[in-house]
Amino acid sequence: MGAGHAHKLYRHGHSPVHGLPPHTKLAATFAFVVVVVSTPREAMWAFGLYAVLLALVAVVARVPAGFLLKRLLIEVPFVAFAVLLPFVAEGEQVEVLGMSLSVSGLWGAWNVLAKGTLGVAASVLLASTTELRELLLGLQRLKLPPLLVQIASFMIRYGDVIADEMRRMRIARESRGFEAKGVRHWGVLAKSAGALFIRSYERGERVHLAMISRGYAGSMPVIDEVTASRAQWSYALALPFAALVVCVLGWAL
Repeated sequence: MGAGHAHKLYRHGHSPVHGLPPHTKLAATFAFVVVVVSTPREAMWAFGLYAVLLALVAVVARVPAGFLLKRLLIEVPFVAFAVLLPFVAEGEQVEVLGMSLSVSGLWGAWNVLAKGTLGVAASVLLASTTELRELLLGLQRLKLPPLLVQIASFMIRYGDVIADEMRRMRIARESRGFEAKGVRHWGVLAKSAGALFIRSYERGERVHLAMISRGYAGSMPVIDEVTASRAQWSYALALPFAALVVCVLGWAL
């Protein structure tokens, strides 16, 4: 399962977080997100503490704030959706800066922004401290369905190959004087997309036949057996455990 690709989210380092086994970090991130989602939206202070916990993890992992904030831009579409909620939701209205906004919409927007941002930040920290190959090994170690792990592995392995194929097709079109300027050129782009699909499908068939000829029988061999000590599990689960304490206080108060 040696994908061999360093993704753009990964930041090379030798911090204690980088050194944790991947399946412990995956389990900790999943547990943290579940706790955050389970927190009542009215407990605003709790979400502030969650952000502090993630900031502490970023400091320990030596992930700069700028690196983290830049990659949080991926949630911009969700932010746009949240901003619209107070204007389109029904129910009790309240005046804010001369605008009539829905109370339930405001709570919904806050819920999406707070929980969504914390979830994305936790995922970015995970990706920043864990290589793709390690993530796949971690998923395998956590006993996820082997077929899903294999699909993810091939997506990572051949994503760059297909992207490079698209680049060569674009260069070939431009070398022949083609430049998409309007709707009348959509037909050419559609044919290019169809050709790319056919090439990708044929490549998949060839790869499958090559795998079968090498003894593939539905499961990939485990190259590296990743294990974790009790201390490493305790270190990784410190984040979701602290978040769980905050969540319980949020419900109690």
